[in-house]
Amino acid sequence: MKKSIEILSALALSVVPLTACKHAPPPVEQQPSNVGVETTVVHSTQNTDYLEVPAHVTADPAHVVHIYPPLSGRILGLNILPGQNVAKGQVIAQLQSNDIAVARSDFEKAKIEVIRADSALNRGKLLLAHEVLSQADFAELQATDQVAHSELDRARQHIHELGFDENSVSDTVPLRAPISGVVLDIGTATGEMQRSLDNATVIATIANLDTVWVVGDVFEKDLATLRPGRAVDIVVPAYPDLKLTGRIDNVSDALDPTTHTLKLRVVLPNPKHLLKSDMFATIRIAGATRATFVLPATAVLHEADKTFVFIADSSGKYDQRVVTVGRTLDSGTIKNIEVVDGLHDGDKVVTTGGALLRPTSGD
Repeated sequence: MKKSIEILSALALSVVPLTACKHAPPPVEQQPSNVGVETTVVHSTQNTDYLEVPAHVTADPAHVVHIYPPLSGRILGLNILPGQNVAKGQVIAQLQSNDIAVARSDFEKAKIEVIRADSALNRGKLLLAHEVLSQADFAELQATDQVAHSELDRARQHIHELGFDENSVSDTVPLRAPISGVVLDIGTATGEMQRSLDNATVIATIANLDTVWVVGDVFEKDLATLRPGRAVDIVVPAYPDLKLTGRIDNVSDALDPTTHTLKLRVVLPNPKHLLKSDMFATIRIAGATRATFVLPATAVLHEADKTFVFIADSSGKYDQRVVTVGRTLDSGTIKNIEVVDGLHDGDKVVTTGGALLRPTSGD
């Protein structure tokens, strides 16, 4: 049974009768003015295949800081919000603590011990000069004095580590940002009690986004085409017109046992901080270049498991031709489809109105 073409018109429906001689009828000529069919002559172009890897933006862990409380106490106030930019040294929270009172008490006790040790050493010098005190006993006084001064220095240093000086009377510690960056997360709230370092909760997490990572998952079948140093393009939906290029920094050696993917990492400079942590992105890796045809999506039709186009000949007749399609090329409101097999240079392809053309069967 051979196929011919039947033209469905908005004005009339022509039916070609079947004959008993088993010959297929000739293709039906279409009248362009009646059916609104548009055609274009196609020519192949060189197009590059791309491996597109779904990815996301993340902060470089080397430039991420988790801020812990230096001592136990209560959060009196938070001066930051998630997503806020902060400068190095900026006060991000206030912590009220009894630990500073203990530290000051230790400092005052150490000062008293230094006074006693200094006084004993001075008396020992006089006694040693009058040969009333032995050299061994004087050496012991010297050692005691040295220990007293060391303890005073340690107590003073501890007060400084808590954010105070030895003359301060406040019990509130200002917590400062150790780097400039953006606040990724806050782990506490005003009024909460915080423990010291051993069991501390992270007060806040700050990241410097001058450089960011773009991380994606690649399948093991693509591993042979990936290598550190290879140039890639980065596409970010938030900035569709932004052209970003980078190089593969690392391909993980550890395969995910569940997804059978590996982590692919690209390091990008981010001086204007346009890229934010957790933004969606796509890593595009150029592959082979080949000759293909690009058609409007309206030219490519589907029926069951068959993909085809209509080809117009010089006499105004149409043939259905099966094609193999490649990528969908979406450019704003215009959607095109790559045809990788089934077309030839100079073919006249129906681009609009192909849905009005239907194949019929003859005996």
